[in-house]
Amino acid sequence: MNATESAMPAGGLDTETLDLPGWKHIYSGKVRDLYVPLDESITERIGQECVLVVASDRISAYDHVLASEIPDKGRILTQLSLWWFEQLGVEHHVLASTVDAGVPAAVEGRAMICKKLDMFQVECIARGYLTGSGLLEYRESGTVCSIPLPEGLVDGSRLEEAIFTPSAKAEVGEHDENITYEAVVVTVGEDVAARLRELTLEIYTKAEEIARGRGIILADTKVEFGFDAATGVITLGDEVLTPDSSRFWDAATYEPGKAQPSYDKQYVRDWLTSAESGWDKSSDVAPPALPADVVARTRSRYVEAFEKLTGRTFA
Repeated sequence: MNATESAMPAGGLDTETLDLPGWKHIYSGKVRDLYVPLDESITERIGQECVLVVASDRISAYDHVLASEIPDKGRILTQLSLWWFEQLGVEHHVLASTVDAGVPAAVEGRAMICKKLDMFQVECIARGYLTGSGLLEYRESGTVCSIPLPEGLVDGSRLEEAIFTPSAKAEVGEHDENITYEAVVVTVGEDVAARLRELTLEIYTKAEEIARGRGIILADTKVEFGFDAATGVITLGDEVLTPDSSRFWDAATYEPGKAQPSYDKQYVRDWLTSAESGWDKSSDVAPPALPADVVARTRSRYVEAFEKLTGRTFA
């Protein structure tokens, strides 16, 4: 896999991209790179316009992409997303995920050929438990995204029913901003907003039940949707229900009233904010490289989430 030109001219982050025969790089996000077909035979074989989504081993925290990578992270999250797409029973963007179906061998296991969607500029978030930024707002006003909640809730409290708490997509390096449902209506229209809310809560409810049956609590999740011009259907895109897009807790150690250990970047965030790192997250200085033990423990946490959820061994 030979790195080629910088990704910056095509958009997004300034990253090294791969030379994938038949594909042209067009964009790099925090952890994924996008390519479009150069060869018309690829589009003809797939049967419609498509994009190759390649998951890297990059990791981000506090709106920075770190210099350190987590080995196998791209493969773990891609394989977990593919597993969830199979479970959910909703229209999704994946067209192919194997070399036989057209995925370049150089990115086998961490890439998907997907439908080309017109993505809605809304982060669709479902919360079934109170924590994170939702907890901060609740402590100030008794609401989350202006949705009133009962009094007396604590960190980790399970909500009577899941709520839809969207945010506005931000540029790379900027914070997503929580918004109200009414703001979503203004952005995408009443009918689309209602459908986004319905699909988000449907996905969360089904996934929460599946995860709970495997000893994992799904506290909240972020999903993204786009419009498929070929079918006229609102379609689930991006990754889905991974530790990067969701908050997973171990049901065996769950205890409301305190912060719960999660299957995500917890080790990375904890180290970056420790005295050992010496980094000030409020500064404009890039975070330092991660110690080898933090990298190893973070990888182990991703693998554990994959194996507990899917029942498969990550090889």
